[in-house]
Amino acid sequence: MTSTAAFAALRAQLATLTTEAFRPDLADIDRLPTQAIAKIMNAEDATVAAAVAERLPEIAAAIDATAARMARGGRLVYAGAGTAGRLGVLDASECPPTFNTDPTQVVGLIAGGPEALVAAVEGAEDSAELAAADLDALGTGPDDTVVGVSASGRTPYAVGAVRHARAAGALTIGLSCNARSELGAAAEHAVEVVVGPELLTGSTRLKAGTAQKLVLNMLSTITMIRLGKTYGNLMVDVRASNEKLRARSRRIVSLATGAADDEIEAALTATDGEVKNAILVLLGEVDGPTATRLLAQSHGHLRAALRAAAD
Repeated sequence: MTSTAAFAALRAQLATLTTEAFRPDLADIDRLPTQAIAKIMNAEDATVAAAVAERLPEIAAAIDATAARMARGGRLVYAGAGTAGRLGVLDASECPPTFNTDPTQVVGLIAGGPEALVAAVEGAEDSAELAAADLDALGTGPDDTVVGVSASGRTPYAVGAVRHARAAGALTIGLSCNARSELGAAAEHAVEVVVGPELLTGSTRLKAGTAQKLVLNMLSTITMIRLGKTYGNLMVDVRASNEKLRARSRRIVSLATGAADDEIEAALTATDGEVKNAILVLLGEVDGPTATRLLAQSHGHLRAALRAAAD
């Protein structure tokens, strides 16, 4: 196919996508007062959560499947280009400080590599081969979960990542904002959050980006809840890497146990600052080494370790 014919085919394909649709009712938006534009944009954004709500059964199924793989030692890998890729990298980068995961446990791949986080890398999103190479560099296998993220659902990098990962036996999820997408068809779990045309035609960093961020929040957060990374709604696996997080650690132990400050300090000292272990020391009335052993036997689930301590 000649470059002219290829361009025409791509243009025709984009014309069929909801995320690329033109809004005639907004054709004069640049002539409106600033507050009026902001009101319209805010109203558009308010529809996103409802669109996500329609896909909750698919999201929940994908989360349960992901958690089962990760419980066996697998990794969660996001793969996308442009805004979608950046959102995946963002979600992955927030897991270590929030849930004390190893940096290799949740990984964000973006077409074009780290440079693409701040600048466009020409042609990177069009390469399925690049996605395959990036996954091969990770040694992707059957215990892993690969999430292709693409607003259009046709981005070659994201679709290629899902197809390559599925061939390697990995669990695959396709997150897009168009129904009956190529990405959804390629994945075992299709999560297609249809948010409709954007305020600015084709600018999928807007509603589509917001929808993808909401779903990625659910995917990582609820998976970590299933893996025992929380105790109730407390981040008991938080990594205290700065003063704010050290203060938060002490507050979490206080909220979980109701213990006095001196007891909290003693428990954290006995457990090398590990919040979950300190809570077990206080509520389970065990010493630091015992807390470590019980948590290891319970695969990190604090409630299970507390039951074991009570036996």
